[in-house]
Amino acid sequence: MATWNLDPITLTSLLLIALGLIADVGLLIVLVSLQRVFSTAPTLAAAPTAKDSHPLAPGLTVVIPVYNEARNIERCLSSVLRSDQPAREWQVIVVDDDSSDATASLAEATAHAYCSRGASVAVIAAGPRPEGEHWVGKNWACSRAMEQVTSDWVLFIDADVSLHPQTLRRAMDQAIREEADLFSLAPRLVCSCLAEWMVQPIMASLLGLGFPIREANDPSSEVAFAAGPFMLFRRHSYEAIGGHRGLAGEVVEDLALARKIKCSGKRLRYCLGLDAVDLQMYPDFPSLWEGWSKNWFLGLDRNVIKALGAGAVVVLMFTTPWALIALAGMMPVVALPTSPQLVLEEVVIATGLVGISLQLSIRLWTRQQFGVPITYWWLMGVGGLIVGAIAPTSVWRSLTGRGWTWKGRSLAPVAIASDSEI
Repeated sequence: MATWNLDPITLTSLLLIALGLIADVGLLIVLVSLQRVFSTAPTLAAAPTAKDSHPLAPGLTVVIPVYNEARNIERCLSSVLRSDQPAREWQVIVVDDDSSDATASLAEATAHAYCSRGASVAVIAAGPRPEGEHWVGKNWACSRAMEQVTSDWVLFIDADVSLHPQTLRRAMDQAIREEADLFSLAPRLVCSCLAEWMVQPIMASLLGLGFPIREANDPSSEVAFAAGPFMLFRRHSYEAIGGHRGLAGEVVEDLALARKIKCSGKRLRYCLGLDAVDLQMYPDFPSLWEGWSKNWFLGLDRNVIKALGAGAVVVLMFTTPWALIALAGMMPVVALPTSPQLVLEEVVIATGLVGISLQLSIRLWTRQQFGVPITYWWLMGVGGLIVGAIAPTSVWRSLTGRGWTWKGRSLAPVAIASDSEI
């Protein structure tokens, strides 16, 4: 009869099995929780019929802040200008935040191509940021655009967004019907490069769980969330909370605006817009690394333990199952087929396969619900490692200011930036 000796190989096998089981349970919780959250989440209503539709709002301004968006601006602006009429009068303001590429000229050419579509388009320059003031991200450009906005409603979208033709009409109708002060839509993530296919599905799952949509829409809950790529404001509510000018140095301005809306007693509506808004965030690995290391720590409430712990959990769930298969194959070969060590090796492999199957199930569910392909799903283990590395990088950059940038521009306050150079 085989005996079980707690030698180093056996202990290692038992540890691997324990890690595998924890990863499997975590992935199962993710899958079940995603199904629960999204089955009850509010969604953007279908296009209203002539009978059910509210009268068109008097006015809407769509603001698109841009900085070096030559890759995206034509696609974004043309999608906006192809929209069904969302208001009796509407305009689009593209505000260029001192781009060094052809963003402004491409925006003007696109506007000219669609000049007969009904909306007026203005391409303006944000101008230099005030000396002695700390402005980050798109806050300065948005503030400058608002100096020209007089409409009752204003929509901020990012240049990496594409809208479906009925999106604006649907969003305006629902925002008016639900008396929203801020109406935000969660977009469908579109992956364009290998780095995005490895990381974005994981991030989308975390966002879906970390910011429960039902709680965000509950006035009695403190949870507040909005998606920066699509934020539709009632203008007087936007101005009442200070707008982008009131949080000039805030890196994650969409969360800050959502919290201000909710804390002031105004109505926040955050809905799924997966059939209406497409978001293509990063063209390559360097921009993905810069973008997520900018946001990870801040999105987790500037809590070091929470930020590092979340990164470790991602590695455990998404990388461990693949690592178990590799490590099991590296264990010393045992001659006897009934050896306890061989049994443990088989259990290690089994727990790894269960975890991999659960990862595939998450991607299959995502494809069924949101139309996101399962492309490169088998690289989620590598994606877990990347997210695990982003976590400490984000903590370090955010706290020290070293390398904390977006599109090459420093996000650190002047004092921190100066200290980091010492």
